[in-house]
Amino acid sequence: MEFIVQKIGMSRTVSVPSTAVTLLKVLDTKVCEVNNGVALVSYSNGKKFNKAIEGQQKKFNLSKEFNRFATITVANSEAGDLEVSGLSEAKVVKTTFKTKGRGFSGVVKRWNFAGGRASHGHRMGKRTGSIGNCEWPGRVQPGKKMPGQYGNTNVSVKNEIISFDAETGILVLKGSVSGANGSLGKVKVAK
Repeated sequence: MEFIVQKIGMSRTVSVPSTAVTLLKVLDTKVCEVNNGVALVSYSNGKKFNKAIEGQQKKFNLSKEFNRFATITVANSEAGDLEVSGLSEAKVVKTTFKTKGRGFSGVVKRWNFAGGRASHGHRMGKRTGSIGNCEWPGRVQPGKKMPGQYGNTNVSVKNEIISFDAETGILVLKGSVSGANGSLGKVKVAK
């Protein structure tokens, strides 16, 4: 079973010793169609929707607040509200979020290279340095750590569930989850 969640932020438990936790809000989700356990679901992300999504709303008789669509595996057998009862019995979940995007970054920031010395008389600074080999093979090897796009990638992590409140839809997970506060992601029950 999968659920669409929004990251609220991080906190810690009151118990001694305290544990770092991440708070996630399970979004209100409507199941539109179900085919072999995989469902087309509609959820709200707080943004306005366009004409194409407005046509989808009419097709599935949804109100205007449900303005985004996704496909996830569900426990439902027919259309209606998404069943979240599986989260109260679950022990471990797999969370998938997009990491924070940091744009085009150099090797010092992206790969933790050391950079050059801080004294006078050289141009090394935060540059990459030599990237090739000698005469053989005469090319740059695949997978060479170089400057480029850093972040903005999907990352999945397994987290232990500390608590789940079905009324408010707040899911408390042990440890951290990648992504910025307010970002949307998926949670899949692992155990």
